[in-house]
Parts: sequence; structure tokens; C-alpha cells
Amino acid sequence: MLKLFCTKVVQEGETGLARNEQGQHLATTELLIGNLSIALLLLDESLRVQFANPAAESFFEQSRNQLEGQELRRLFLQSSLETERLRSALEFRQSFSDSEVQVTFADGRHSLAEITVTSLEQQGSPRLLVEFKKIDNLRRISQENQQWAQQQAARDLVRGLAHEIKNPLGGLRGAAQLLEKQLKEPELQEFTRLIIEQADRLRNLVDRLLGPNKPPNFQWHNLHRVLEKIRTLLSLDEIAEVELVRDYDPSIPDLWIDDEKIQQAVLNIARNAVQVLEGKGVIRFITRIERQVTIHGKRYPLCAQIRIIDDGPGIPERLKDTLFYPMVTGKQDGTGLGLSIAQNLIDHHRGKIEVESWPGHTEFTIYLPIDKKEPA
Repeated sequence: MLKLFCTKVVQEGETGLARNEQGQHLATTELLIGNLSIALLLLDESLRVQFANPAAESFFEQSRNQLEGQELRRLFLQSSLETERLRSALEFRQSFSDSEVQVTFADGRHSLAEITVTSLEQQGSPRLLVEFKKIDNLRRISQENQQWAQQQAARDLVRGLAHEIKNPLGGLRGAAQLLEKQLKEPELQEFTRLIIEQADRLRNLVDRLLGPNKPPNFQWHNLHRVLEKIRTLLSLDEIAEVELVRDYDPSIPDLWIDDEKIQQAVLNIARNAVQVLEGKGVIRFITRIERQVTIHGKRYPLCAQIRIIDDGPGIPERLKDTLFYPMVTGKQDGTGLGLSIAQNLIDHHRGKIEVESWPGHTEFTIYLPIDKKEPA
């Protein structure tokens, strides 16, 4: 319907309507286009913007005067929408759509959009009508629900396996200790000690897979004091030329949290960032208050938002969907437990972690509910 509507708009200059009737029609058309929530751009044969509606001004954060005359490719720093595909649509009068187009703007903003390109003709010249519909929020909610279900299933599976492993490990270790007492030769005792050491190593790994073994100690804490401890711990590590930048919102009230567990969760994420930067880059710690946040199906009026942002190479595409699974890692010597443990700790606080990543920008966002009194 929108395609037909906009085709009629473009071709109005060629119609034979009476001047009065045409004027009323144009006024109505302008009113309707001006109130569309979908961003519209009309491109000429050089792929320059001829027209932009108010929604497009909001999407690109530029005025109509700034947009008109610009080449479409210059509106983006990066985009998965190929220029050659647009030129082909112009040449062969074709229309197409793409359900997921990643776009990065010159100011660093990043968005996911559904794009529809419609081939038109205006006074004998080819035109393209490009519709941009932001789907970031819809994609985020759908992805969050899907990943949450998958992670819960993976966590239950790991816990079941971990308990099955721990039971025989205890028997194995006990048998090795008894055998060691019976052996007199030091060379043979060396083998039993090796069995005990490896059993202990496996038990420690299983304990980490199972997560924290004691309930959280909730108290009222200042979030920024917790983050400052993390900055101090990181600065004590060998972080070379990595710059730690803070941008705190002082209006955030004390939170009902276990400060040690929050510290561990954020530290796991930040240390991953340090390792990815390989000694050079910037890590930003940003706090804000976010309103009306939905966490695993429950809506909270106020949440504290912690953002940990680095300017590294980004998360590999193959890891994005399984990033928080235990034993999944992109590092050769990594255990893949840091992010899994971090999410588990944040879950205990009724919070959630979101991730956005592209080359030059990786952002982990932690949401923690702000309570006015101790939650039941």
C-alpha cells in the first residue's frame, strides 16, 4: 500500500488534476507522508537524495536541507546495503527488500533496519524510493527471549553433567589417596599424586561451571564505588596503553546488590576487553538511569545501566549467538567461563546483560533494577 501511495506522490506532477483539486491532494499527501513513522528517501539516477520525510530526518539525525543533494553512501560510515545493488535496481527498474541491514553512521551510531527499495519513474527519469524501518528494539526483544531460553537449557545441561562428574571424581581422588598410603616407592607415589592433582583440577573446573556456591549477600551499595574498585584492579594489571575512561551519572541511588558479585561480573567483562585490545585502546565505563526496562518478561520502572565499551576489533560473527554459553571462547587459552559466570551473577540480581558489537566498537550493557526498598 505504501509503495502504491508513494508512486502516486512521485507521479503527481504528470496527472491532469484540476489545480484546486491537485492542491488539496498535495496537501493531504504531504500531511500523510509527514506523519509516517517509516523513514523515506527519494533517490535520483545518481543515488542522491531528492526528498526526505521527517522520519528520515530523525533516522539520520540530519535536517531535510542537509540530506537533500547528498549521495546515499555518504550518509553511512558502513552499511551492508550495497551500492551496486541499488544501481542495478535503477538500471533494470527492479524493486527489492532486505529484512536486516546493518548501518553505522558517521557519528558512531549503529542501527539495524528493514529496507524496502521501490523502482519509480518521474517525468521519464528513473527514481528509487528507499524505506528504512528501524527494527533494533524488536530484534533485541526477540533475540533476548531466544537466547535466554537457550542459555537456561544449556545451564541446566551443564549443571546436570557437572554433578555427574563430581561424584566419581570424589571416589577417584579418595582411592588414589588410599593407594598412596600403601605404596612405599616414591616413584609410584608420584603417579598417585598426579591423579589427585588432576582430580582437584577437574573439580575446580566443575565448581566454576556450577557458578557461585553461596547465596548473594545483598546490601545497599553505591554503584560507583564498586566500579572504582574495578578501575583500580585493572590499573594494577599490566594494561600497557589501555585508557580507562569513566562517565558516571551521580543521580543513581544506592542499589540493593551484592557488591562483590557485581564487581566480579563487571571485572570479567572488562578483563575480556583488555585482552582483546592487546595493550592499546580505550575502555569506557558509563552509568545512566534507564526508564521502563523489560527484563525477562518483567517491566521495571527504573534501572541502573552500566555500559562497558571498548574500541577493539569486535566480537566474531560466529560467537555472537553463543557468547554467554559455558566453554565458548574466541581466545586460544581461554576457558569460556568469564561471561557465563558474569551473566549468572547478574541473573541473581534480577538483571540482564545486552551486547552490541561491530568493528571498532563492542558494548556490554548491564541493567540492574533500582529499588526504593528491599525487594521481597
